Amino acid sequence: MNVSDPTSAAPDRTDAARVSSPVGLHRVLEPTGDAITLPQAARRLDASPRLWKDEVRIAVETLNLDAASYRQLAEKHSTDGAVDGGAVRAEVLDIVATRGKMQNPVTGSGGMLIGTVAEVGPDSTLGLAVGDRVATLVSLSLTPLAITDGLSLWDGLSEQVPAEGHAILFGRSIAATLPTDLDPHLALMVMDVCGAPALVERVVGEYAARGVAPTVAVLGGAGKSGSLSLAAARAAGAGRTIGVVPVERERTVLESSGLADAVVLADARSPLGLAAAVESAGGPADVTVVCVDVPGCEQPAILATAQGGTIIFFSMATNFAAAALGAEGLAADVRMLVGNGYVPGHAETALRLVRDVPAVRALFEGRLATEKAGSDA
Repeated sequence: MNVSDPTSAAPDRTDAARVSSPVGLHRVLEPTGDAITLPQAARRLDASPRLWKDEVRIAVETLNLDAASYRQLAEKHSTDGAVDGGAVRAEVLDIVATRGKMQNPVTGSGGMLIGTVAEVGPDSTLGLAVGDRVATLVSLSLTPLAITDGLSLWDGLSEQVPAEGHAILFGRSIAATLPTDLDPHLALMVMDVCGAPALVERVVGEYAARGVAPTVAVLGGAGKSGSLSLAAARAAGAGRTIGVVPVERERTVLESSGLADAVVLADARSPLGLAAAVESAGGPADVTVVCVDVPGCEQPAILATAQGGTIIFFSMATNFAAAALGAEGLAADVRMLVGNGYVPGHAETALRLVRDVPAVRALFEGRLATEKAGSDA
């Protein structure tokens, strides 16, 4: 079966081994039998359009590749710093056709999408109706996906991908209706990283509940998840916020936004450099949030964090073995949290910050304008 062909017939639904599962086991084509895995870990999914009773089919409008995945693809297909957008597009199409989902085989990550609800199974509990315009809040790395337009409207030069096709949501998936007061592509940007500010709000709130106003350092503070995390930390009771950025241009942008009490220039991969920069701005941090999309930031983040502090790794480029072993080797008493992308109410939290904090909205609108300008060039 060609998993990229939306007209392909689904497997026989009378097969007892493929009874509908709310977590999507019935859509796993490889591996099978005793080796079967959940959809995120599967090698190939059934992306056919015919629904099981608890599923929902989405007519796809735009994919949003996660930052780590797009960076890997762009760097792979670059020559002398120039990205070959056609090669990036071809690889994304091949991944979807081969795997029945958009899961970068190097990073393991995917992204999310926006689209319109096309069909709702009679037993679906997601609360969606045909015609709803939604953003999926689950990763493309586990979402059955078929592309029908060859991504002909995408130049391969941005994370947002105009696309036609369909995606399938399982009984236990998550989706949110797009707000009517925001550009849908802006909303997609926000919802793609909404887990970060929600988790930061929770963690900083735990400190505040104990009467502690923590110092919070955000690595990648000028980015999407970073800027939202800074705003969330301040709103939740942080005593001091430190934004860490890698280049002067981002420092200028973040300083002018006022989202951080201090902005420092440092390579998040440099253990001593990062620790010194954070200390110069009032650190070490009680809470360090890693929002950068490059590997090698684990031990630097540990050194920049106070004993007894907390590190939130919200990056698909994180090597969690390196983080755990690095903390042990440095005799660092730090709590390390994996930002898994889901916190109850995370979409509402992120959208509230965009609406209530003009500096955050300005950063997102500026990024969106830059991406649109790049695509039009």
